[in-house]
Amino acid sequence: MTPAERIEALRSGEDQKLIMRLRSGFLTLSPNQFLPGYCLLLADPIVGQLNDLEWDQRRIFLEDLALVSEAVQAVTMAKRTNLAIYGNVDPFLHAHVWPRFEDEPADRATLPPLMFPESFRLDPEHEFSMEKHGELIGQLRAYLATKA
Repeated sequence: MTPAERIEALRSGEDQKLIMRLRSGFLTLSPNQFLPGYCLLLADPIVGQLNDLEWDQRRIFLEDLALVSEAVQAVTMAKRTNLAIYGNVDPFLHAHVWPRFEDEPADRATLPPLMFPESFRLDPEHEFSMEKHGELIGQLRAYLATKA
């Protein structure tokens, strides 16, 4: 799916992973929940990178990212969140928000999430489903509704 197709699916409400529209774009759960609560903030309109935005829009994107981090940490009861903006594989502005938990295995506790073994990250057990993750979406929406 191209970035434009992904954003269009979010705009039309077709993407079940949608949490909510924020000022800078769309907040979704990641298709793979190897860290429960892993979210993506996708810029709308689509731009290549943070530096392509005007200063005011950069500030808004980063404020939204901080708000998402707060919400994910509060709802998942994580000890912290890891934030990342890459764009190397999907070359459009989006940010990753990973909750990090006290009880993570020692061999992963200090690794960046994308360095976790692929067999763990891509395990079908972690795939998004409304049945497994619908309540989490509702909790994040409720938290953000009081802040956004």
